[in-house]
Amino acid sequence: MRYRLTFVAGLALGYVLGTRAGRERYEQLRKSAREISQNPAVRNTVESATQQGREVAGKAFHTVSERVGDKMPDSVAERVRSLREKGQGGAEDDWGTSNT
Repeated sequence: MRYRLTFVAGLALGYVLGTRAGRERYEQLRKSAREISQNPAVRNTVESATQQGREVAGKAFHTVSERVGDKMPDSVAERVRSLREKGQGGAEDDWGTSNT
């Protein structure tokens, strides 16, 4: 019960502070977020992390499939195959970033 009360109090406090900040502050935060996301260093880091994530996921799938064998659901195997092929293409992904 204490955790619920803490959560509700935090929610109420966030709402009050958010409404006091107003639209101007929201637009300011939105502009800052856009500038950060368009920074070349940030984009390169995101692309590197995405590529490493795909590689790790492929290795994990290979390890799991060796241990599980034919028990791997076809839907999981198909999804991993499609992600692996998508990662090897070098084309842009759904977010507009390249996979190189």
